[in-house]
Amino acid sequence: MKRPVLLLYGIVSYAAFNISFLYLAGFLLDVGVPKSINEGNVASLGIAAVTNFGLIFLFGFFHSLMARQWFKNWWTRFVPVEAERSTYVLQAAAFLSLLMGFWKPMPAEIWSVTGWSAVAVYLVFAIGLTILLLSTFLIDHFELFGLRQVWSAGRGSSMPSPRFRTPLLYKLVRHPMQLGVMLAFFATPHMTVGHLFFAVAMTGYVLIGLYFEERALVREFGDNYRDYQARVTMLLPNPLRLFSRAPSKHAA
Repeated sequence: MKRPVLLLYGIVSYAAFNISFLYLAGFLLDVGVPKSINEGNVASLGIAAVTNFGLIFLFGFFHSLMARQWFKNWWTRFVPVEAERSTYVLQAAAFLSLLMGFWKPMPAEIWSVTGWSAVAVYLVFAIGLTILLLSTFLIDHFELFGLRQVWSAGRGSSMPSPRFRTPLLYKLVRHPMQLGVMLAFFATPHMTVGHLFFAVAMTGYVLIGLYFEERALVREFGDNYRDYQARVTMLLPNPLRLFSRAPSKHAA
């Protein structure tokens, strides 16, 4: 793949993911999108549950499969190494879009709040997205989404080796990105069976994904990461350690 094409591919993949993620925000909040989590043709509860679970499984399966090192080793026999991360980002955008496009609403209401209560829920949603976005920049946003790889390839330079760091939020929990995502999943002023199904199923996928990610991080960083696991909780901050001092290390 020629360098200009590689760079364009990375930019398109990055743009596609951002568009799909912005749509996801509207999808979850029932705001500003043509089809939200509670809109569309209503099927029976059983059909909706099976369809929606299948969509989440499909998203999670490929999202986890393509993150495994053995798959990367095989995949990069056909795709340039520099384009591997951009391809991962592009498939995430594609399967997320597929999930939202074919989602079956399950509209039975669980709770609905208005006024200041709704404002508080929207604030939690915004906090979740802020934690997510900030966490990507605290490590390396552009490497995480594949842009740094294609940019380095375009300049003819190599990528530096991964470093283990724990900047800011990573001193509080090991996976602040996933914490932010989970807050956004559940923070809605109008909770339906379908929304709760989405939030619980996606949270389950996140936890399964973290199990495999932690194993990969231990293999990559060894005792440094084991020490980090012993000191810092995975998702929920430990109030007793919020103000403790610890060495600064982490990687994506």
